[in-house]
Amino acid sequence: MNRVPASLRQALRDLAADTDGIDTAIYATYDRDPLEPIIGLGDADAPLCFFGRDPGREEVRHGEPFIGAGGQIVRRVLYRHLNGAEMPDFEAGRALGRHYFWINTVPYKPIGNKAWSMAVKRRFQPLMRQLLIDSWHGRHIVTLGREAFLWFAIDQPREARQRLEAFWQREDRFTASLDIDLQDAQGHARTFTLHPLPHPSPLNQTWFKRFPALLEARLRQLDASR
Repeated sequence: MNRVPASLRQALRDLAADTDGIDTAIYATYDRDPLEPIIGLGDADAPLCFFGRDPGREEVRHGEPFIGAGGQIVRRVLYRHLNGAEMPDFEAGRALGRHYFWINTVPYKPIGNKAWSMAVKRRFQPLMRQLLIDSWHGRHIVTLGREAFLWFAIDQPREARQRLEAFWQREDRFTASLDIDLQDAQGHARTFTLHPLPHPSPLNQTWFKRFPALLEARLRQLDASR
């Protein structure tokens, strides 16, 4: 399992200590440190990254991202795609996670599971961007939901922001893909290809039932492109 570099982990902890809105009650319920970032980096050479909004209750409980209800849907589709059979249990899905790179806009659970404000996302963005650029060698990113997709517009030139916002308005946004350039504070630049999908939440009534088929189509698309 890839690990967060010590200096970056400490920088995230320092930033979290100065951030209002972390759901410290849930962290206390599971005897978890509310300053510890919940990031499941997986293999640095993993061919695919899943980029989500923020951790929830189950993510705090297990100390891993994408392990709650929405994450289990993602993992079940992945397991079926790879093995041609249904995922047998929770631990099988958990083990599957090691073969992918998992990251969120902000690696801390917000109170009430509401999306973090743009101000908070903007504060954490340089560190999460550095993690994505420096700790993973892949290119293809499946973004889950509008918040995750438009995170890539933060601190971008106006033209890039407009391109991302216009892409999200397209009817084919869940089948088309978009290249985006990112650069960290040290000047390291990478080009990533975004493959947006809706957020796999039961509250997302418009897309929830269609999500597994959309993800499966993305996975087949990516198999063909690699």
